[in-house]
Amino acid sequence: MKISDFDFQLPEQLIAQLPAEKRRHSRLLTLDGNTGEVRDRMFAEFADFLRAGDVMVFNDTRVIKARLFAAKESGGKVEILIERILDERHALAMIRASHAPKLDSYLRVTQDSGLTVLGRENDLYKLRLDAAAPLLEWLEQHGSLPLPPYISRKPDNIDESRYQTVYASKPGAVAAPTAGLHFDEDMLAALRNKGVKLVYVTLHVGAGTFQPVRVEDVRDHQMHSEWYHVPQETVDAVLEAKASGGRVLAVGTTSLRALESAAGQGQLHSGYGDTNLFILPGYQFHVVDRLLTNFHLPKSTLFMLVCAFGGMVNMKRAYRHAVEELYRFFSYGDAMLIERQDT
Repeated sequence: MKISDFDFQLPEQLIAQLPAEKRRHSRLLTLDGNTGEVRDRMFAEFADFLRAGDVMVFNDTRVIKARLFAAKESGGKVEILIERILDERHALAMIRASHAPKLDSYLRVTQDSGLTVLGRENDLYKLRLDAAAPLLEWLEQHGSLPLPPYISRKPDNIDESRYQTVYASKPGAVAAPTAGLHFDEDMLAALRNKGVKLVYVTLHVGAGTFQPVRVEDVRDHQMHSEWYHVPQETVDAVLEAKASGGRVLAVGTTSLRALESAAGQGQLHSGYGDTNLFILPGYQFHVVDRLLTNFHLPKSTLFMLVCAFGGMVNMKRAYRHAVEELYRFFSYGDAMLIERQDT
């Protein structure tokens, strides 16, 4: 499979720079993976697509203030993006600088605190916090929200609330699980009242979600690992739905990847782990029947995943339709509900 197989034309003006006025004001494109039929709807109608006994799986990760600006001891400027928190003092990070920082060098963030470079792990740096406060607390005070690179503005007060899901509770992500941004508390309540079971996984989205695929044969691409947790309550709800004819809907590609990673050879298990699962066309899905997701970048691993889920021909046609109908793309954009293509 070549990277060019997953390319499509996307006008820059369709990249959403701001969220919709209200969470549920997005549009919703539906795709039946078996018939290829697409329909234009509004996200406010989303509950119409669920029935009692269905299970929805949300990613309850919370975005941390992972972007930092620092200075080397030489005075050179450095931009740091925390990729993964290891413990209260240590993290892995991407660093952008005119010259790569040296081992044991100090990166000053404030007058009395900063980070020491301990080493490298592939393209990431291992850093140690030199401050009294725990790392998460220190980031909250001195970091900034890491909006995706395709949003061409600095974060503001709107992003403080709108670049988090209303159910975000487990800090650790450096990017939002954006399919969940469309839900407000009233919609969640309406789904529960309809008899839909709402359960959660945690997958701390890493900066690798934005890393471009740089190989010609996409099967040679290596995904960054991300930490996930699938609780037993979620496993029980999924198995009960499967046994009783209910459908399992993953809210976002991160929820889907957590579930499929925890399914191993087909049987879903609870637990913690790291996943670098890379889903391409031909992948055999074990858990998820339906996927709610946003619209993704050309040639991205996320577009490859949805092609695997809904069928490549169907997905390319649906994306052409979305471009023609001026749907809004990426994190603050519109949503897509995909019925899995049977294999």
